[in-house]
Amino acid sequence: MTRSRQRRRHIMRRGLWYSLALCLVIMLFGGVGFWMLEPQVITLQDGLWLAFTTAATVGYGDVVPHTQAGRVFAALMVLLGLAVLSLVTASLAAIFVEQEVEDEVHTEERQIEHELMREIRALREQVQALDQRLNGPAHTATQPSEKTRP
Repeated sequence: MTRSRQRRRHIMRRGLWYSLALCLVIMLFGGVGFWMLEPQVITLQDGLWLAFTTAATVGYGDVVPHTQAGRVFAALMVLLGLAVLSLVTASLAAIFVEQEVEDEVHTEERQIEHELMREIRALREQVQALDQRLNGPAHTATQPSEKTRP
């Protein structure tokens, strides 16, 4: 595997980890936000649950925002959740697609290499045949040495 491919794969995997870390930060931010804004959210765990269900657009309905500030915050969480979860999904897809494309490229490269080698062999045979035609079979077996030159 070439160095640039390794670097690209490393960046993609690092991008996945960054996306997951960003998702975690947004969930924590959302949990704390709901815990502070909504009077029905008593514990931080309830706030985190509401942040997750809101960001993932699941909305079970067991805990819902009732205040205006909580509803605005929920709308913000939905938008952030969609954006970040889309990033995570795209990062995963890029890793899988990169592997598939890389396998296809290796297969194509091997086929091209085999074809080129066949063509080189055929060209060598043609050159040898032309050399034999022009100079005869004795000339191709021995090359003139330095001593025979005047």
